[in-house]
Amino acid sequence: MAIPILMPALSPTMTEGKLSAWLMKEGDTISAGDVMAEIETDKATMEFEAVDEGVLGKILVSEGTEGVAVNTPIAILLEEGESLDDVDLEALKGGQGAPVVPPGAAEGKDESKPAEDAKPQTEVPEKPAAKAAAATPAAAEPAPAGGSGKRVFASPLARRLAKQAGIDLAAMKGSGPHGRIVKRDVEGAEAAPQAAKPAAAQAAAPAAAAAPAATEIHIPEGVGYDELPLSSMRKTIARRLTEAKSTIPHIYLTIDVELDALLALRKELNAKAPEGVKLSVNDFVIRATALALKRVPDANASFAGDRIIRYHNADIGVAVALPDNGLITPIVFKAETKGLAAISEEVKEKAGRARERKLKPEEYMGGGFAISNLGMYGIKDFAAVVNPPHGGILAVGMGEQRPVVKDGALAVATVMSVTLSSDHRVVDGALGAQLLAAFKGFIEDPVTMML
Repeated sequence: MAIPILMPALSPTMTEGKLSAWLMKEGDTISAGDVMAEIETDKATMEFEAVDEGVLGKILVSEGTEGVAVNTPIAILLEEGESLDDVDLEALKGGQGAPVVPPGAAEGKDESKPAEDAKPQTEVPEKPAAKAAAATPAAAEPAPAGGSGKRVFASPLARRLAKQAGIDLAAMKGSGPHGRIVKRDVEGAEAAPQAAKPAAAQAAAPAAAAAPAATEIHIPEGVGYDELPLSSMRKTIARRLTEAKSTIPHIYLTIDVELDALLALRKELNAKAPEGVKLSVNDFVIRATALALKRVPDANASFAGDRIIRYHNADIGVAVALPDNGLITPIVFKAETKGLAAISEEVKEKAGRARERKLKPEEYMGGGFAISNLGMYGIKDFAAVVNPPHGGILAVGMGEQRPVVKDGALAVATVMSVTLSSDHRVVDGALGAQLLAAFKGFIEDPVTMML
């Protein structure tokens, strides 16, 4: 039986993606585990592996197509010996997602005959007043999972195994894309007398969300402008941070820390470091934050609705700006257990792969805390937005010489302002103040970070 291959949700925040490249062509034989395509998500470019076996009968979405909603059919997989002429394509597409884009559409080609009353998607306005975006299609509706509805979605191999074992597929739940029953589900059902449980990663995959309503912007006549489409990453950032500011009760605490002792230690360590190792102030900030979270463990937590998740290790997300104005936070896991040189090398390596969009989801998902450093841009102080599941984020400004009072006398010191933004449901004012006090202690007496 022909199987629609659906646009996968390759990260929990992905609702649509770009089909960057097909690595298979029509007529190729495919086995489970074969890499079929490269898909650009809201965070990275990832390989898409087949979960079923068969022949790639037809490619429905050409490479280079952007904005393909999750669960949209992108290709048709045929069972061995099955012909595309015997397949009801409309039945396979029905209810599976957004309209199918034929091959060549991304290059402006149309291989099928257009309807006589077809109209362009957008029209050029007669006046310079412009709308920010055209109307978007409705959100995709998920297809029925195996065991519900009139049809049972299962791979050809799973059907054969189930038939041999006498297993009723209609009573099972699949762990394949969109609830499709695959080989591992049947094998699990043979080992246990109950239906297989869906894989957690697939169960957590979000359905394609409806696009926001277009915002009408009136531009005065004669004003020049460019209209730039949002990338998948910028759409996700806009959605998640709007949700964060709307649903998370933020509290902001700012503290000044002196850097002179840290800068002296940094200079000494860099002079003795092996070739290729060069510590930055940010490396010290990451380690000091991790140690402060261990000293104030109640602040190392996330809000989870009816409970609080308190972490055993300090997993620190480090904000990295991307060339396309995107943002990603690769995580330094168990940062409290790593030395300055190890932190420095890990951040450089992950930041480099982040800019190439080659990070794996497990390298930027999760963590309980984050750091955003804009000091290198000359920013004195700012307040960052908490991005769940993080319970807090530390916004780091630049170090600069400022007048300070020491022992009743005026002096000059290198001072850096840092602002803690925290989820008040997890880290309130008193707890946040304890965390910043611990952080200040490590920064101003950096030798204690070596203990």
